[in-house]
Amino acid sequence: MYEQFFGLRERPFELTSSARYVVMTSKHREALSVLEYGISTGHGITLLLGVAGTGKTTMLRRALGRRTSGVSEEGGRWVCLNNPELTRQEFLDTLAHGFQLSPEASTSKSRFLRELERVLLEHHAQGRVGGLVVDEAQSAPTHVLEELRLLSNLESETAKLLRVILVGQPALARRLNDPELAHLKQRIGVRCTLPALSLRESAIYVARRITLAGGTPDNVFTRDGVLAIHDRSRGIPRTINVICHNALLTGFAVDRRPVDAELVLEVCRDFDLQCHGALPATTRQRNAIGLRQAAGR
Repeated sequence: MYEQFFGLRERPFELTSSARYVVMTSKHREALSVLEYGISTGHGITLLLGVAGTGKTTMLRRALGRRTSGVSEEGGRWVCLNNPELTRQEFLDTLAHGFQLSPEASTSKSRFLRELERVLLEHHAQGRVGGLVVDEAQSAPTHVLEELRLLSNLESETAKLLRVILVGQPALARRLNDPELAHLKQRIGVRCTLPALSLRESAIYVARRITLAGGTPDNVFTRDGVLAIHDRSRGIPRTINVICHNALLTGFAVDRRPVDAELVLEVCRDFDLQCHGALPATTRQRNAIGLRQAAGR
């Protein structure tokens, strides 16, 4: 709709994640290295934290490659649990189906454990990996987290048989401080956090996506516009995408380019995105320097 107006080949701020539009900051690269280490070594449970919209799912997909669902490129199997709000039986049923156990496996917990251990041992003997990813793990009932702890005990003489990755929001870290989850917390071997983007990183993020879509950043957003985007999004990539997409729609509708702070703030009012408060002069000056540096990158 607005692509031709802003000189773009395609829309750069779609909400669906695309590997082509991943913008890696130093913090993302650090988190990715930690994730890959946890996945490859299996030293305990791997924990990935971040507020909603910081790119946890995108980072996990990058770390796992094609292993995010079903059979991996190495022939192993990863089961992804996107909604962990399950009863104990539903949780066992999900794992039995994901690891292709027999239909009778989940009728008895002892049978389920025997079959799962056999399958994982077969994978291990063939140099393959069996893994479980639990997304939105802060919402998992305590009984599901306890089952995860017990499953993480499955091991051969040399390695853990089941690689477990817990992905969640900061509330998960607070839950793990609960005394009844102390034994689960002790089994976390690798932990990484995805923070929000700084102003400079937000500017690079916006400019990079516009460039990948065939546009020229300075022709799409003014510097004040980018500053407003960062302030109202609080550096959360998903919120940046929402603001940018709707700001471009509005700019197209009113025949204005590049999009300035006034248009951005109009969109933010529509979405009830509040500002952090007025910025002092010294902060505005530092932000202007950061934007100039980002523009010159």
